[in-house]
Amino acid sequence: MTTESVLRVEQWPALRVSDWVDTRDTLHMWLQLVGKIKLALNPMINHWWQIPLYVSARGLTTGAMDHSGRTLDMEFDFTDHRLVIRSSSGEQRAVKLEPKTVAEFHRETMRQLDQLGLPVAIRTKPTEVTRAIPFEQDEEHGCYESEHARLFWGQLRCAQRVFEQFRSGFIGKVSPVHLFWGAMDLAVTRFSGRTAPRHPGGAPNCGDWVMVEGYSHELSSCGFWPGGGPEGAFYSYAYPQPAGFAEYPVLPEEAHFDNGEFLLPYDSVRRARDPEAVLLGFLRATYEAAAECGDWDRAALEDDPARRAGPR
Repeated sequence: MTTESVLRVEQWPALRVSDWVDTRDTLHMWLQLVGKIKLALNPMINHWWQIPLYVSARGLTTGAMDHSGRTLDMEFDFTDHRLVIRSSSGEQRAVKLEPKTVAEFHRETMRQLDQLGLPVAIRTKPTEVTRAIPFEQDEEHGCYESEHARLFWGQLRCAQRVFEQFRSGFIGKVSPVHLFWGAMDLAVTRFSGRTAPRHPGGAPNCGDWVMVEGYSHELSSCGFWPGGGPEGAFYSYAYPQPAGFAEYPVLPEEAHFDNGEFLLPYDSVRRARDPEAVLLGFLRATYEAAAECGDWDRAALEDDPARRAGPR
């Protein structure tokens, strides 16, 4: 292995939302289908942390799930473009990621699970979308451009490595870096340790009780979503939103506050001389806005960089 290959850092890919919106919307429904399988199999964890998908070296994975004493995992492979279904029995099945309707993808996925002896019953109506067509009836979404899916995965990988760095500076309660398939966003959330006012709900085709659980405690959350900007956007918000949060000065200058959250266009980060530093600065500044305006106990919640820099 050459020194060059060891030091190579993956570049932030360009992917205009307008170029891949049809693939994005189809993939979103496919992700929801697999996410609902995970929801059906995993025991409940606070804030729904048992249901997200995770960025992997091949795409997006459910991680290990228990099914009747066997272990199952499912992975969207955006290199070979397959949904791979693996069982601890050694058996494996795959569904090709190619142009096909959500209805067809649903039939194929459920058939492969049945053939593995791992049937799963799910609620087939998607959530957090205005037009919620049950998976088995959805003949409208059927676009899949493999290169666009691969580039989106590249965006997630780049965001993931910065989110993990940001996450490491907090010793209070903090979520994993995970992709919530409801809104199709990669997110990481910090908590102050205090309970929050009851969330009013209101997400489309999603019970208010879902949001009540997700926002049961005071938080500062940030993430990446393939919308909200020409190439997607990074966001950061606080719940409940403390007084002064919206006016708090944050960097870079391209960041702005809109509809309850700070937004930073993905392409502003991608084009920067040091994308990682720009994004990390945005994440830290917007968290600071939540923590300072919300009177968080920062001394107790934040890590000492000198301790983490010690030998391992």
